[in-house]
Amino acid sequence: MKKISSLIMLFCVVGGSSMASQSPFETDTFQASTGALKITFIGHGTLMLEFGGKIIHVDPYSKLADYSKLPKADLVLISHEHSDHLDLEALGAIRSEKTIFVINEACAEKIPNGKVMKNGDERVVEGFKIEAVPAYNLVHKRDNGQPFHPKGVGNGYVVTFGDKRVYVAGDTENIPEMKSLRNIDIAFLPMNLPFTMTPEMTADAALMFQPKVLYPYHFGATDVSRLTALLKDAKAIDVRVRKMQ
Repeated sequence: MKKISSLIMLFCVVGGSSMASQSPFETDTFQASTGALKITFIGHGTLMLEFGGKIIHVDPYSKLADYSKLPKADLVLISHEHSDHLDLEALGAIRSEKTIFVINEACAEKIPNGKVMKNGDERVVEGFKIEAVPAYNLVHKRDNGQPFHPKGVGNGYVVTFGDKRVYVAGDTENIPEMKSLRNIDIAFLPMNLPFTMTPEMTADAALMFQPKVLYPYHFGATDVSRLTALLKDAKAIDVRVRKMQ
């Protein structure tokens, strides 16, 4: 009996240690033509992508993770200048001498050495083709009548990994420019009210360009099940829900 108890205790210690060492974040892996693309869902509007030995952080936000324990960035994408997307504390923890920042123009004052991209720009950075696409509000506005995200300021990004095209929309609504998106394999669309989209807007956006996989992200307290219900008949779109409040 004593021996059995000892074995149970040993199992609990080893098992507990193993579980504690696991990442608290969910991940998905996609096979691209030139290697595996691993996506880590940090939360809010924040992602980490790994491909070809490179680490890409998207809108890192220190309230969501201890960035001192995450891999240093080869590339950082910043969609816009709001503090939950441009977080200098998080950037300081993941930057190295080689880290490259891709930013919108409004971030340049705080990230002076960043590569500024405007809506419509395309460039290759660290071997990745990056397209900056518009991200703005049409409907949701502040009390003074100004959009939460004015047109021409923020970026969404389409990044190509081998034969996979990943669209991270940033803070946006279902804007007309989404109709021009082509061959999007994986899309991240925001649903954080009142700043971005309702589930109905998000469904409309997805139907504009038909991504193969759709992740709602940055959705706060919005009911994600409403989106899955709206897109239940869109068989070409695989809606996947992860912990991205």
